[in-house]
Amino acid sequence: MVINYYREQTDILLKTLIETNINMNLSIFYEKQDSYRTIKDLTYHIGNVGVELKESNPNKQDIDIATFAYNDAKYIRREIQVNNEDIYFLYIYINVYAEDKKELEYYLNKIEGITQSKGMQTRRTNFRQEENFIACLPIMENPLLLKDGSKRNILTSGLIATYPFLSSTIFDEEGIFIGTNIYNNSLVFIDRYNTNKYKNANISIFGTSGAGKSFYTKLLILRYKLQGIKQYIIDPEREYGSLCDALKGTQIRIGPNFDNFINVLDIRKESLEEGESGYLATKIGRLIGFFNLIFGELNEEEKALLEEKIIETYKTKKITFDDNSLYKENEEKILGKEFKESKDMPLLEDLYYILGKDERTKKFKIKLIPFVKGSMKFFNHYTNIELNNDLIVADVYDLGEENLKYGMYIFIENFWNCVKENRNEKKAIYLDEIWRLIGITSNKDVASFIYKIFKTIRKYGGSSVAITQDISDIFSLENGIYGKSILNNSSIKTFFALEEENIKVLSEFTNLSEKEKVEIKSLKRGECLMFVGENHILTKIECSKLEKEILEGEKNEKNNNSN
Repeated sequence: MVINYYREQTDILLKTLIETNINMNLSIFYEKQDSYRTIKDLTYHIGNVGVELKESNPNKQDIDIATFAYNDAKYIRREIQVNNEDIYFLYIYINVYAEDKKELEYYLNKIEGITQSKGMQTRRTNFRQEENFIACLPIMENPLLLKDGSKRNILTSGLIATYPFLSSTIFDEEGIFIGTNIYNNSLVFIDRYNTNKYKNANISIFGTSGAGKSFYTKLLILRYKLQGIKQYIIDPEREYGSLCDALKGTQIRIGPNFDNFINVLDIRKESLEEGESGYLATKIGRLIGFFNLIFGELNEEEKALLEEKIIETYKTKKITFDDNSLYKENEEKILGKEFKESKDMPLLEDLYYILGKDERTKKFKIKLIPFVKGSMKFFNHYTNIELNNDLIVADVYDLGEENLKYGMYIFIENFWNCVKENRNEKKAIYLDEIWRLIGITSNKDVASFIYKIFKTIRKYGGSSVAITQDISDIFSLENGIYGKSILNNSSIKTFFALEEENIKVLSEFTNLSEKEKVEIKSLKRGECLMFVGENHILTKIECSKLEKEILEGEKNEKNNNSN
């Protein structure tokens, strides 16, 4: 039990105690006292002590103690009378649990050290253990045998120092298990699709290489797959292949060595919701972003020229701004109209030839040569893939460092169309190495498209997940407005260990405290600082043995092959 405190307390008393991982129960009792009676007793005490101080010898041994008591009594009376404070009796009891006596003694010594450092004097309740145990049960009983020894008076303002609910806990009833709170070992369950609690289901995951962000992302994918949520993953580093196989997902690889093709000029029926219009106009906006990646930053005149040629290209396939031109007459179908297939769409080659007919756009034709006749001619094919699995991994690794962004953008556009197809289904898009699309190597049209996904995916029942280790890169385009917007549109932010330089950049765009900056720098592998809504929690990511085997399957296969 706590038997004494500092006379003046400015710090939170119980914070360090609560944030230890020691198994204990803590019980606090506040007994409000009658203010009128307290003032009466204090006035009587002040009068008696005042007379004693005047008549006593200034060199008397205990004169200082009497002076302190006199001043304290006057202070308490003034606070009650002038500042309308109430007075309470405070009692704090602690029960400690352990597997054996040696461990128990170790914990007791540790707690005694912590309390002493906070100015609290404690006493072990020898021969009163049962009463102490009862005091810590949720039955609101404060045994008389303990009260006299632990009772201390406290004003309303002083109660703040004993506030016990300091370490954030997240336990969403419908959530998935994430891990444990590093400070108090409480379980962290998050339901990111809870629209009543979170403004969106978006997540940002930042961390250096090897800090644990990929493992955490895979764990999310695995656990949400068990809940039947549709998930689409952009995989530029070939990290999710074995997980995809284990979960019976669909892995799509594009590159010079594969026969999977996506036609960037495809217009898909699901690109617009029912009741919306403007298929070609919507597609042109997305194509301008894609061609910006190939041609470099286009000025307004160049964009207008390019748009003219794109319209002309679609016209060769009888596709215009009239949405009915996207449907073909089908006599065999009772419904009468069927949406055009990929083979009814133009190819890059068609645009390539139209660009070559005009001197003003021949420079664009030249830059399209690799995509039509050269090393990346796999972009010049009709689409032959289906996106009808609950888990789809888009492997763009074989495109090479310089060309990854093209494949990432094309897949994201297709995944976005899938997300919009049914508002009642929960789904998620994972954008690994997102800096490639919103950083300095990208352009504002592409970055705006990615930002739009993060901003609007909520209304389609979806979640966007941004994953990167290059913090400075995601804030490099347009003074970081796109990186900041994506971060601000993520209700859940997860920061694994980061280098000091990256922490400095991150602190410019988030409300990291000085303590949190130090914590992020010193996090171990698998530990992270999570911003979940308004709560900031240091979390250790946890998984079962089976989950670990599934997630590290690719690593184990490599080890077996090398043996």
